[in-house]
Amino acid sequence: MSEAPDPEVVELATKIFDLARRGETETLVAYVDAGVPANLTNDRGDTLVMLAAYHGHADAVRALLERGAEADRANDRGQTPLAGAVFKGEDEVVRVLVAAGADPSAGTPSAVDTARMFGKEELLKLFEGR
Repeated sequence: MSEAPDPEVVELATKIFDLARRGETETLVAYVDAGVPANLTNDRGDTLVMLAAYHGHADAVRALLERGAEADRANDRGQTPLAGAVFKGEDEVVRVLVAAGADPSAGTPSAVDTARMFGKEELLKLFEGR
């Protein structure tokens, strides 16, 4: 029998995920620097990097990666932050993730598949160059 999560912990986690979505980098990294796991995931397996990437916050993505977050950590649906950034057209985030070593062929669909689907030739060239 598992205990229900502490409401205060749930509230704090929700706040931290919202910081990632909004790209509030300084506050977000203050929590990570204070001990919140850089790879914290929500109930769908989305990491802080996934949420920041999907919402176009390159600085937050970079800061989280610098603090040990995994660039390729897929969510429960097999999606990676890189594929999410390609899907949303967040080219600066794509470049940050690729520079950090994100694998364009990881995930389902992969960033390569997503770039092909949307005819993003410049991203396909970037992926080939890594």
